[in-house]
Amino acid sequence: MTEQKEKFSKYEIARILGARALQIAMNAPLLIKLSKEDLEKVKYDALKIAEIELESGVLPISVKKPFPGKKEDILRRPKEQKISDEKIEEKEAAEEGEIAKEGEIMSLVNPEEELEEGLVEEESEAE
Repeated sequence: MTEQKEKFSKYEIARILGARALQIAMNAPLLIKLSKEDLEKVKYDALKIAEIELESGVLPISVKKPFPGKKEDILRRPKEQKISDEKIEEKEAAEEGEIAKEGEIMSLVNPEEELEEGLVEEESEAE
């Protein structure tokens, strides 16, 4: 196609043609001289007229294409905070305490109770 169409993406072309066709449909003056024969040839179609105007390069419509800004900041790894062994042990103890509390809510099974239940089940199966 022409140089104008190569500068725009298909989405931009669709938007430009749609906007100009709407203007033409609302009786905006044509930006290019078309003879009556040419208008009859395109059947007075506003979209076809807008396409002819785009191909001829007379449309005063521009498209702003924002480009992402270059980021020139240097990324640095945050300094690791040194945690003493005592603090680690305190955190572990706190976590173990929370786990134990949750275990009490869920009522942990004792190994002795499991053995008793196993014996009861075996006796009931034997009968």
